Amino acid sequence: MLFLEQSSLREDEKFIGVACFGIAGPIKTDNNEKRYCEMTNIPQWPVITEDGFSQLINGEKVILLNDLEAIGHGISTLSETMGNGISPLSEADLVELNAGTPQKGNRAVIAAGTGLGELMLYWDGHEHVPSASEGGHTDFAARDQFEYALQNYLREKCYPKLVNYEQVLSGRGLVNIYEFIRDRGEYGKESADLRERLDKQDKAQVISEAALAKENRLCIKALDVFVSIYGAQARNLALQCLPFNGLYIGGGIAPKILAKLRDTTFMHAFANKNGDFPDLLASIPVKVIMNPQVGLLGAAWRGAKT
Repeated sequence: MLFLEQSSLREDEKFIGVACFGIAGPIKTDNNEKRYCEMTNIPQWPVITEDGFSQLINGEKVILLNDLEAIGHGISTLSETMGNGISPLSEADLVELNAGTPQKGNRAVIAAGTGLGELMLYWDGHEHVPSASEGGHTDFAARDQFEYALQNYLREKCYPKLVNYEQVLSGRGLVNIYEFIRDRGEYGKESADLRERLDKQDKAQVISEAALAKENRLCIKALDVFVSIYGAQARNLALQCLPFNGLYIGGGIAPKILAKLRDTTFMHAFANKNGDFPDLLASIPVKVIMNPQVGLLGAAWRGAKT
């Protein structure tokens, strides 16, 4: 409503015909075919319903989407103007990590930010249809002794909850990795200056910025581990849904650590030559979504399509 009040539209144009919202949680349907959502990481919030939102806009239609579904729809708006051979990719919207060999087929999105979201976009022969998941909450699978130690560290920290990927691949996940490395003591001690910055600022941002500036060994190692696990979990997602038309890295973290994603760490873990199907994985295009409004664009596209 505030948007309408501040817009330049004429008074007779200030109305909402349909509203679409991307929400961080699974969208469910009750026995009366009514859709609702319980926020994944904010359980104290009331249940969000399409009917409840509709009452706020004079009974007009409301559509609830999982936040990754909104991003999935938004990718289509980006690729229609910048992909498919129409014009080169714009670095303002998409940055390519792996050209691969794109072909018609599924897409996938993995997005680390406040949490970890995962999505498959099924190709039905005409368009990409988003299929939301809670894949970020699957059990974390250690790949070597170092990660087994990380897993055990987090198990003690998170007990009695299982250790899942979101506890590693998110803003707080980067902090978890950093604290594990710090407590092991193999990469030096935490400096007083770094401690002060961590106490006063966003911890994940401090760690990533210090790592990218190569200011601190602890932070460099933490970001290296984070990006390697990110690539490994992207690999898991790719093997599950075979996104031959592209795997997209979304979320708020990727654009901030683009320089690190562009080195070999992510793609080495993604197309692991010691695992199964390395050639298949190497053929999948991998792109970083740089446009922070992709979810908003996707929600608008879905609403306009109604």
